[in-house]
Amino acid sequence: MPFDRIGDIVVVSRQDTVIGTSVERHDLSGLEVPLRSHGGVSEQKVPLVVNRQVKTTFPDRRWRNFDAFDLGLNLAC
Repeated sequence: MPFDRIGDIVVVSRQDTVIGTSVERHDLSGLEVPLRSHGGVSEQKVPLVVNRQVKTTFPDRRWRNFDAFDLGLNLAC
């Protein structure tokens, strides 16, 4: 996407759908495993096990996949 358009358009796919261009524009012959996407809404729930007590609980906070860094670096003692 052109730099000046980033953030202007948001597209979310179904859980079993990957958004892309077309098969003709991608050479997938070298892949040994199926093509996979990253960062979709369906991938935001991530199990997290911490072997230390968490300093504070946030009952109303909606934890997301990228919050693992915040939790691990700042909240696990």
